[in-house]
Amino acid sequence: MSLNVSSDRGYEAVIGLEIHAQLKTQSKMFCSDSTTFEAGDNENTSPVSVGLPGSLPVVNKKAIEFSVKTGLALGCQIRRTSVFSRKNYFYPDLSKGYQISQYDLPICYNGGVRIKTENGFKRIPIERAHMEEDAGKSTHQGDYTLINYNRAGIPLLEIVSGPDMHSAIEAANYARTVWQIVRYLGVCDGNLEEGSLRCDVNVSVRKIGVEKLGTKVEIKNINSFRFIEKAIDFEIERQIDVLESGQKIIQETRLFDPDKNKTFSMRTKEDAQDYRYFPDPDLLPVHLTEEYIENIQKSLPELPLDRSERFQKTQGLPETDAALLTSEKALADYFEMAATQSGNPKATANWIMTEVLKELNASGKSILDCPVSPVHLGKLIHEIDQGQISGKMAKVIFQEMWSHPRDPLEIIKEKGLVQISNTSEIEKIVDQVLKLNVSAVAEYRSGKTKLLGFFVGAIMKETKGKANPEIVNEILNKKLANHEG
Repeated sequence: MSLNVSSDRGYEAVIGLEIHAQLKTQSKMFCSDSTTFEAGDNENTSPVSVGLPGSLPVVNKKAIEFSVKTGLALGCQIRRTSVFSRKNYFYPDLSKGYQISQYDLPICYNGGVRIKTENGFKRIPIERAHMEEDAGKSTHQGDYTLINYNRAGIPLLEIVSGPDMHSAIEAANYARTVWQIVRYLGVCDGNLEEGSLRCDVNVSVRKIGVEKLGTKVEIKNINSFRFIEKAIDFEIERQIDVLESGQKIIQETRLFDPDKNKTFSMRTKEDAQDYRYFPDPDLLPVHLTEEYIENIQKSLPELPLDRSERFQKTQGLPETDAALLTSEKALADYFEMAATQSGNPKATANWIMTEVLKELNASGKSILDCPVSPVHLGKLIHEIDQGQISGKMAKVIFQEMWSHPRDPLEIIKEKGLVQISNTSEIEKIVDQVLKLNVSAVAEYRSGKTKLLGFFVGAIMKETKGKANPEIVNEILNKKLANHEG
């Protein structure tokens, strides 16, 4: 668990995040090249991707839609007219010598999201979210460097928070919250391993009580929530050590080495003026109408935190259960469909969090690939509540549904698994078992009450596990308590 290490030494950390979300479009930001991750090296390229002279960019309409959708979900204001600029900077793998980004007129600005902290909810402000293109990828092999331009031109939305976080845990929770939101929206697959969502962390420290911000250091391209915490904790301690030794913090860009659990210097950090931003002469400003924005606003799904709070209020779920079930949109959808069918939200939540997720994890499947449909799971739970099957039977039926997906009612009928709940029928079986075990009955009545389990087992064996356990226990206790029986 990450600690607020700065406060223990009389310092306060100030943290801001820049999250780069790869927009889930079929083509790149400024051309029709495919964005498929599995493509061979330099397969998804064109004159625009590799920056050949005379090639002209054209803005991806779907990328604009996804950017507006994300901005609205993050509580941002949407700029009616935004502009693409050239960010002049040497990227070895972005061969035209500049990146097309947005500078002074980003498409989204002035937003914020709520995150869960140990002290309740906290709003993290979002200064801006702007569209830009990704660079390619360089692979170093000995004296040679190989360049793959497949990523060059991939559409990104850079989401920039305010410097309003003060611990590594807060920063990681904020990153998780944004990750959940973009996945809920369907604008980004959030695949951290493939680089679909990456994070740059800005960290500075200052003496507690001092208002002036310290010199910030940027840690680039972190693709794990756990690494965000580790990188920030290390960097806070490093900066305090530097200041305590009488030196000054250098504004620079650093990288995090997860194997050594430390950051190391990459280059000195540039300021905005070093990039010599100016409006891209090949791209017209993006103009958005009120109707366009309103239509996207209406299409927004219920977001994870709102859905979790609703599950707690209307479905009676504990906070931890609601948080888990809303961690993915598909999982929350599955729960709601199953709970509607079963009529028992709490039991449905328990089945999903135990049986369903256990099997999914063991098989490496996602909830979208679950062989047991939410309707079938709901029917199974309903049969338990109606006393038609026991919980033990239900687990057997569930395994059958997992292996051979079908309606649980078919399985119950086929295997004759209907629970015996007829009181008279069960009473006859109880009497039969007690008559066959007279000495055990006498021992029970003399004080060896642990023998109750023996009698229950004998009755369940006689009924092949079909007798309703509650009725069995009720009748058995009455019979054993009756010394004249």
